[in-house]
This record gives sequence, C-alpha cells and structure tokens, in this order.
Amino acid sequence: MSFPWPLAQRAERMNPSVIREILKVTEKPGIISFAGGLPSPKTFPVQAFADACAHVLGQDGTAALQYAASEGYGPLREWVAAHLPWEVDPAQVLITTGSQQALDLVGKVLIDSGSKVLVETPTYLGALQAFTPMEPKVEGVPCDDNGPVLDELRRRAPGARFMYLLPNFQNPTGRTLNEAAREGLVRTLNDAGVPFVEDNPYGELWFDEPPAAPLTARNPDGGLYLGSFSKVLAPGLRLGYVVAPRAVYPKLLQAKQAADLHTPGFNQRLVAEVLKDGFLDRHVPGIRALYKAQCGFMLDALANEMAGLDVQWNAPAGGMFLWLRLPDGMDAVQLLPHAVARNVAFVPGAAFYAQNGDPRTLRLSFVTASEEQIRTGIAALATTIREHLPVGAPA
Repeated sequence: MSFPWPLAQRAERMNPSVIREILKVTEKPGIISFAGGLPSPKTFPVQAFADACAHVLGQDGTAALQYAASEGYGPLREWVAAHLPWEVDPAQVLITTGSQQALDLVGKVLIDSGSKVLVETPTYLGALQAFTPMEPKVEGVPCDDNGPVLDELRRRAPGARFMYLLPNFQNPTGRTLNEAAREGLVRTLNDAGVPFVEDNPYGELWFDEPPAAPLTARNPDGGLYLGSFSKVLAPGLRLGYVVAPRAVYPKLLQAKQAADLHTPGFNQRLVAEVLKDGFLDRHVPGIRALYKAQCGFMLDALANEMAGLDVQWNAPAGGMFLWLRLPDGMDAVQLLPHAVARNVAFVPGAAFYAQNGDPRTLRLSFVTASEEQIRTGIAALATTIREHLPVGAPA
C-alpha cells in the first residue's frame, strides 16, 4: 500500500546534479572521463593523514570523538584567519561540512522567495542547486574574458540581494579575473549597495603565478568568503569554511546548528594537525606542477586533434577545468551519448547557466586522466564532433 507524502514546494524545485548523473554513465568500464570535478587522488597526502590520525587519537582521542562546537575547532579557525591576505578575526570563521554546505547556509540566511540573486554567466552548478530551493530569482550577468560586463552589472544590480562570484579559475570556464577586473567589480557592487559571495575553492591551484588579491580583501564588510580544503588536501574529509562579517555570522551559525550541529570534530583535528609546520607550503607546489602538466597535455591534444574544426577553447592559468565551444549548430547534450559510445565523457555546459544556456559549450576536466588517456580521449572527442557536424560545416 502506497501512502501519500505531500512534498513542500521547495522540494519540487530540487533537481539532481547533471554532473552526478553523468558520472554514473562514466562508471562504464573503459570510459575516459573529463566530466568530474574530482581532484587527482595522486595528490592526497595519505601518509600525512595516517600519522595525524595516530597523533589525534593518541593525544586527544576522547575530545576528537565527542560532540564539538558549532563554530568549528579553534586552532583550525585560527589557521584559516592567519592564512588569508587581509585582517580576519578567527571569530569570523565558520567551519562547514564542505564549502557546498556554506552555499546552502548562505541561501537559507540571505534569500527570500523572489529575491534577486546575481550570478556570472555561466556559473557553478552547485551554487544554483543550493540557492534554487529558496525560490530566488537568479539572474545571470553577461561575462567576457574579463568577467562580468560592468555596464550589464550596473543595469541588473538594483534590488539584488547579493552576487555570487568565482574570481579564480572559475568552475566551469577556468577563467580568472585580473587586478583591474576585480577593482572594477568591487567598486561597481559597492556603488550599487550589493554585497557579494566570493567562492574560492581553486585559488591555490595556480600554475605560474598566484591570482590577484581576493574581492573580499578589498571590501571585507561587503563580502562573504568561502574556502575549501577539498582541492588542496582531500575532498572526502568534507571540510570548508566561510568568513563572514559580524553582521551576518550569527545567523549563518544558527543555520549551521540547525543543519548538522557541527562539522566532524575528528576531521577538523586531523586537518589542523596536518597543516601545522607549513605542510601546505611543501605539498601544494606538487599539485600545481601536476595540474599544469595535465593542462598542457590537454591543450596540446586539442590543438592537434581539433585542427580544421570550428572549435574554440581557453587556456586556463590554473585550476582544474577548461571551457570548449562546439561549431555552430551543435548541441553538447546531444553529442554526449555519441562521445560515450566512443568511450569519452564530458559535461555539457548549458546546465551552468542561470538562463538561456549555450548548447554549444562543454566543460573538460584535465586533472584525473593520464597523458595517454587525455590524448586518446581528445582524439575520440574530435572524431565524434566530425561525425556529427551540421551539414555544410567545415570538417
């Protein structure tokens, strides 16, 4: 006997992650996946965590396994505050269960039904998922290679609750905002009285030089800053953080308490133990070198295999992704099953748009495949594109 379970209106607005659904397809043996935004497992410091686990359990085991403060483990909050490039009080740092939870808390605290929320075009799919149940009116701001077009932002800013931004090696495009773009963006938002949410999970993954200072460093009272340990240590720990102005922090904390009481204290102690003595200064350069090489392999493969095709792509200066645009008349969603049949997968780009997704776009991740897999996979993708070109398109 089935029993009626009436769902809340917000539940009806929840949608499955396009990326997670695609990842199910890529579990097929032999698939070369450029779809997932997964860090390379080669970068996980397993031995460092094994040593930290023994230390934490040996020195502070009962406290590590007990309920903990909702704000987070004090030494970890202090580490975060000390390693940001502007003055931050540890009391402004809230440790979250991954930075995805921070997005969820932001949505609960800042969005009412009908609130206007501005995002880049395109933007991170996970943010759209986190905000959507709160029933906002999400409006995409047109972007170019320098980020949001400021004239368009000025036109859309009135009445906006906040703008969500990823200035460094953006997911999905890999784009990074330069100094002038950041200054103009913060000035425009400040003039319009619109606060911003700055999401920075990839900022340490630069190849040749670090990106410009964060937006929040330029206006600490006007921004929420989200960070993560997933891309520099390990995503399985689910540790992130949000740095908030004192006017917002208490409500984020209350939302956190209602959601899960606290982020696992054992995990927080593990990370704090690993981070001591400058571990990231020794560890992250290896990640950068690996990802730079992987990106180079993919850019070389694209240049070799896409010759003669009207395919466009960018060359990111860091991060995990690059952005590709198919020839006119093609649709990445329709192309995907044909690519999977040739044992290569990607993420269609349309899902990353708040409105009017560009069907020609797709995201490629270069960090988990080997050099051979990258070359084989890009060749298979190029063949798939050639086989499905619109009639009359150059091949």
